[in-house]
Amino acid sequence: MKKHRSTRAALVRYARIATASAALALLASCGGGSDDNNSTPAGGIKLQVVSFGDSLSDVGTYTPVAAANFGGGRFTTNPGQVWVQDVAQYYGDTLTPAMTGGFGTPPAAQAGLGYAQGGSRVTNPVGIGHRGTDPANYAGALTVPVATQVTNYLTSHGSFNAGQLVIVNGGANDILYNLTAVQAGQMTPAQASAAIGQAAIDLAGIVGKIVQGGATHVLVSNVPDIGATPQGMMSTATTRALLSQASLGFNQALAAALTKTGLMSKVIFLDIAGPLANITANYQQYGFAVSNTGTGCNLQAMAAAAKAYGEPNPSDFATSLFCSPQTRTTPDADQTYMYADTVHPTTHLHALYAQTAEQKIAAAGLGK
Repeated sequence: MKKHRSTRAALVRYARIATASAALALLASCGGGSDDNNSTPAGGIKLQVVSFGDSLSDVGTYTPVAAANFGGGRFTTNPGQVWVQDVAQYYGDTLTPAMTGGFGTPPAAQAGLGYAQGGSRVTNPVGIGHRGTDPANYAGALTVPVATQVTNYLTSHGSFNAGQLVIVNGGANDILYNLTAVQAGQMTPAQASAAIGQAAIDLAGIVGKIVQGGATHVLVSNVPDIGATPQGMMSTATTRALLSQASLGFNQALAAALTKTGLMSKVIFLDIAGPLANITANYQQYGFAVSNTGTGCNLQAMAAAAKAYGEPNPSDFATSLFCSPQTRTTPDADQTYMYADTVHPTTHLHALYAQTAEQKIAAAGLGK
């Protein structure tokens, strides 16, 4: 019996116990939203949305495997949308991936303007889940960094324009990557703090490049308090505090860099940590039954099933990327849980994230 098979073959084997219907896979691969050119969108103005960032904003980079074999495709309670898709829909646009691939499939350019990728860091190409770019398998996540995402857009399109809303997020994976290195004894806490702060400064520089490239409507979201996610709540008090401190440190460094360079007055700054803290504190008022103490996807069952099929890294499957209605903790978990997995929002929480962004955009005088 062969003990090592390709990642793609492994995914297909596991799919036997977690495959969603073809209709759900189609929804996941196509994304959400609509673009009715004959009506005024809910946001009161039509805007083309361009998005850069990480898994929080990934609209389907990994759909060739995740959607086709699992009914997954995005880091949420699939087939639900992520927040940038909700925002795009609000302004009359449909946001689809700019690139697909990974997990056994070579990267391929697509026509969409959703450049964000799960696992991506701000400038470093070795992100969370990255396992090399060997053309023979592309065994892990692509993790094209945010800086390269913007370069790829400018290479293809030349510039931004006044009819676009450009959304930027990033930094969470830099926090997780560096703190994991500290726990492994590969770097000191001081070195990790410096690296996280530099990532924030680099993200501000990327925002500057976007503005210089012609963008007039730029929404910049900072990072949520990772210590207040299920990952933080399931950790020791010390680790939870480190996650919160690192999140706050990144956000402070990002705000300072944007202010120092004169960019803060040129962008719409979304400080998402506060609104998410309010939702967590009052979760039942927002329609949730479970706050940050559980996950809407049954991660343990997903990992156990992968292990039973002989997967060498079963924990790779314990993520909302591969979550479908068949693997939810409860049938309505997409609406009643705040988090799909240990860090990613459910469909309902993504919608609230989007509403917060839309309110900030309206307060800036754009749309309604």
